[in-house]
Amino acid sequence: MTGSTPPSWFHPLVGADPKTLRWALSSHGPISPRRRTAIWATRLGAAYRRPFMAIEKARVSRRLAKSPPMPAPVFIVGHWRSGTTHLYNVLSRSPAFGWVPPFAAGLPWDFMGVVGPIRTVLESHLPSDRMIDNIPVTPDSPQEDELPLALMSTVSYYHGLFFPSRFEHHFNRGIFFEGCTPEEIADWRDTFSYFLRKVALVQPGLPLLLKNPVHSVRIPMLRRMWPDARFIHIHRNPYVVYPSTRRTFGTLLDSFALQDHGHVDLDRFVLDLYPRLMNRLMEDTRDLPPSHYAEIRFEDFEREPMAELERVHRDLDLPGWPEAEPRFRAYLDSIQGYQKNSHRYPPEDVARVGRHWEPLIRRWGYAPPA
Repeated sequence: MTGSTPPSWFHPLVGADPKTLRWALSSHGPISPRRRTAIWATRLGAAYRRPFMAIEKARVSRRLAKSPPMPAPVFIVGHWRSGTTHLYNVLSRSPAFGWVPPFAAGLPWDFMGVVGPIRTVLESHLPSDRMIDNIPVTPDSPQEDELPLALMSTVSYYHGLFFPSRFEHHFNRGIFFEGCTPEEIADWRDTFSYFLRKVALVQPGLPLLLKNPVHSVRIPMLRRMWPDARFIHIHRNPYVVYPSTRRTFGTLLDSFALQDHGHVDLDRFVLDLYPRLMNRLMEDTRDLPPSHYAEIRFEDFEREPMAELERVHRDLDLPGWPEAEPRFRAYLDSIQGYQKNSHRYPPEDVARVGRHWEPLIRRWGYAPPA
């Protein structure tokens, strides 16, 4: 595919297992007529993949039973559109880390068996960029772990993007576990662990580098799972984050919503979400030791990336700086011409952000953009 927009017949749910797909298609009301082709393609693709999923699950179970515990991951956290992806792309150049590849993100149940002609077809349908910005997507681009969780469980904010009839319901469940039963939370934790252990099998011995804004509110749980986990929080001018996040969710709804989404009030939703997520992050990291938590100001990282990378490696005692340094420089040189999305900052939006997010704006010393 040559553009960043996926074909009309494609939908990410093609990578779900039968149980998750049945739940998704039977629990959210009618599908928009214009997306019915995508549903048929999704059903056919999932049916075709079913035997491969079963074979891979059996093989993986045997391998996991013999494998040592995976090293504690390094988590990049922060709100959407705060520079998390840029930091992830840079840090993933280090040979000291593993990360989630595109096929693992899109086909979490059977990515280890995606070879030959099937792999070629899938690679040809990777978007040229991430749709929400101009960052390229290639077969070796590191991916978030949120989409695979949506294809493996019922707890993910992505279900709100797929089925906007229950948009806020799934965002509240998928981010804050609001309304989830203890059993659902335990299932999510087990699914997350299983997926990461699978990814670790194809990158053995390396700590995984993971990026997902949702993990910003899960730090206590993640520390219980991996007591030695380390966290890098990157934040950006909230006046910039607001229009960029609104645009991001709007673009994802346009691309992947299987129902009408005209009723979704993204202005109000983003205004409410940002302080809720960031205040939880601030509270949960307040007592973390300096060797387990580092904070980066996006604007500093953009201006002096190598100095910030070296500082984070030193503060968190991250492995592999000598080997990684030239790779970081080469990657940063390769994206010198990258064009960021431009945003307008109407006075009413600036005033609205200033009112709703004032404590966080003051905390980091930001000002409205020129």
